[in-house]
Amino acid sequence: MKHLGTVSVLLAGVMWGVIGIFVRALNAVGFGSMQVNFIRSALAAILLTVGLFLFRRELLKIRLRDLWCFLGTGVLSITFFNFCYFYTIAETSLAVASVLLYTAPVFVMVLSLLLFGERMTWLRCACLVLALLGCVLVTGLLFDTPKLSPLGILVGIGAGLGYALYSIFGRYALNRGYHPLTVNAWTFLISSVALLPFAQIGELRSLAFAGSFPWGAALLLALVSTVLPYLLYTYGLGKMEGGRASVLATVEPVVATLTGVLLFGETLDVWSIVGILLVLSAVVILNLTGGERDSKTESTERAFEA
Repeated sequence: MKHLGTVSVLLAGVMWGVIGIFVRALNAVGFGSMQVNFIRSALAAILLTVGLFLFRRELLKIRLRDLWCFLGTGVLSITFFNFCYFYTIAETSLAVASVLLYTAPVFVMVLSLLLFGERMTWLRCACLVLALLGCVLVTGLLFDTPKLSPLGILVGIGAGLGYALYSIFGRYALNRGYHPLTVNAWTFLISSVALLPFAQIGELRSLAFAGSFPWGAALLLALVSTVLPYLLYTYGLGKMEGGRASVLATVEPVVATLTGVLLFGETLDVWSIVGILLVLSAVVILNLTGGERDSKTESTERAFEA
């Protein structure tokens, strides 16, 4: 299918966008943000490693010299960006944190240009601006007066950098011939270990074995908003340049906003609608102007032949 990579990345963005449904269920029984992220990574790691051990055991093998790729995706990306993101929310606001997180496509484009020689065309830059402006409008940041802490802004940009590093280290792993299942299994194994000090394990254990623990929400968080979208995004990353993939993934805040409106009774003003249209416009333009595959991605596609 010609546009399978694009569809994969867009589906990943949609699945990330509905994460609030499962997170709210866990928050309701007393789990904090870092505990939720530990649960997310740990259950994802269990699902992936057990599944691979049973059905594709060979995909669990990595070369020791390539371990840095998975330390990059697991620690420098997932653990680092989550820590920065939740710190930014505490220091500023959810709207500011969300917009700063979506500086990630800027980092992906710049780093991909420097490290992989990817193109940075005027059209791609214009789509990036459209997507970022759309995110600002969707979050309502232009019309609020949030508390802006300089440290919070700096750490928020760090969250964007951490979010971007998954595309960078993931591309390195794919270029070394690893399957997306291998990349994701090792990513979540490593991030689970890295998140353990922040999980308040004693409190987590007490809550986990309480009668009201929402096991269904926890498993859906791990499967629907973690394992599947990261697999889809990693697969899509092997079919296109990282900068293009990161812009396509900005459908996530659009889906999150629509989820809040449809399921939680949140309001949607005219500027949010404009923001949604801008993000979707950027996605459509990227999809209509240029193929998913070029000479830069040919070596990566070998990872999917197995």
